[in-house]
Amino acid sequence: MQESRQHFSSRLGLLLSVLGIAVGTGNIWRFPRIAAQNGGDLGAGAFLLVWVVFLFLWSVPLIVAEYALGQKGRMGVIGTFARVGGRSMAWLGAFVALVSTAIMCYYAVVTGWCLYYAGGLLLRPLPSSTEAAQQFWDGFQGSLWPVVFQALALGLAVAVIWTGVRAIERANRFLIPSLLVILLVALVRALTLEGAFEGVRYLFTPQWSDLAQPRLWLEALTQNAWDTGAGWGLILTYAAYMRREHGVVQNAFLTGVGNNTVSLLAALTIFGTVFAVLGAELSRAEVLEVMRTSGPASTGLTFIWLPQLFAKMPMGRVLAVLFFVGLTFAAFSSLIAMVELATRVLMDLGVRRSRALVGVGVVAWLLGLPSALNLTVFGNQDFVWGVALMLSGAFVALAVMRYGPARLRAETIAVNAWDWQLGRGWDVLMRWVVPLEAVVLLGWWLYQAGVVYAPERWYDPFVPYSVMTCLVQWGVALVACYLLNDWLVRRMQLPIPVQTEE
Repeated sequence: MQESRQHFSSRLGLLLSVLGIAVGTGNIWRFPRIAAQNGGDLGAGAFLLVWVVFLFLWSVPLIVAEYALGQKGRMGVIGTFARVGGRSMAWLGAFVALVSTAIMCYYAVVTGWCLYYAGGLLLRPLPSSTEAAQQFWDGFQGSLWPVVFQALALGLAVAVIWTGVRAIERANRFLIPSLLVILLVALVRALTLEGAFEGVRYLFTPQWSDLAQPRLWLEALTQNAWDTGAGWGLILTYAAYMRREHGVVQNAFLTGVGNNTVSLLAALTIFGTVFAVLGAELSRAEVLEVMRTSGPASTGLTFIWLPQLFAKMPMGRVLAVLFFVGLTFAAFSSLIAMVELATRVLMDLGVRRSRALVGVGVVAWLLGLPSALNLTVFGNQDFVWGVALMLSGAFVALAVMRYGPARLRAETIAVNAWDWQLGRGWDVLMRWVVPLEAVVLLGWWLYQAGVVYAPERWYDPFVPYSVMTCLVQWGVALVACYLLNDWLVRRMQLPIPVQTEE
């Protein structure tokens, strides 16, 4: 079967695959920590409320856009931007693809960490103290195992999707239901612990005065930008394989709501576990401090604290292994989407799928080596390209604006009578709200870099979290993509006139 003629076999297969994109380490690893950091003395319910608001003001509109663009363009990110927005927009699609590919390089390292911990905690005793947990982590990071497991993660991703979209579908039909079962088992076990409901109560109790804090709103928007996969170009890539009758709007809502449901399940499990195990010996403030601790490369709660907490519980080893297996599945389902995005771009440029996959795997391993060997480099790459996702979201919105939101709705969304129909509200969101959110978030994180992370050396591109390290790396990427614009269009054989809305 030719790649261009491949499609997801069913709507369920499509949804599970796109959920595989959306559900990643951001849901299980990052979300509980961010909720704790933005909770007040009474609870984190105000953060949850704002987080849900931005699901519908950022994530779902962009997910709708990616579904519609992928269905319209029927190519990878670069080809779709050129087909929908015109030849001159290929370079913007190239930047979106480059950001997701850069994330893939270090995300494979994270997937390797999860693999190592899932196996390591099965084969050796759980750490019984912070010192023992730190030694376990330091011993792993001080060896070559991160490089080995990074290669293993990439190799598995390449092998799993070797034959195309049907292989992606088969993988996610296993990974996502398995992940949900694991999370539910872990949740039930956590909630049976004495004191667990103190954590649940804290998670859902709103402290309304927190709504007056701008930081809470920005962090809630950031979490949506990072954990749903909206604006990454990944959903667009999968949507190129969807059948027209699968629809757009309902799938987009199910993707966003499904993703946030997984985040809540993870938060309930972790809040319940931490409050139950530590609540008897520490005050609420001390318990929350544990949850808020980032540690090197934001590893504190997940890789340092949780293993030792599981060690203090009945059936702790089983729960620990299940947790890290679930985290591995979440990471791996997202990783294969990133590999597919880069592979599809190369295929659009005329490279055979097998060669493209091998090339992507080898290059990702080489470019990810510095992150595997050095946590400072890892932290820098995570910061630079994570913040660059705000630009990617803005560029997706720009592609929709260039084609015309109303026109895109008429041609890709309104064609299915059974699907939910969007009104002009979506047009407003894509023309004004999403770009404004992207600008505000970009400004917020650059402000953080300049005032909080590296105030004295904000101008130094070699400081991991400085303003200049972002600007230099983005600048090089943007200039390279712009200079390659015409070559990319010629290579893809896309002599397409610019299409604009009257």
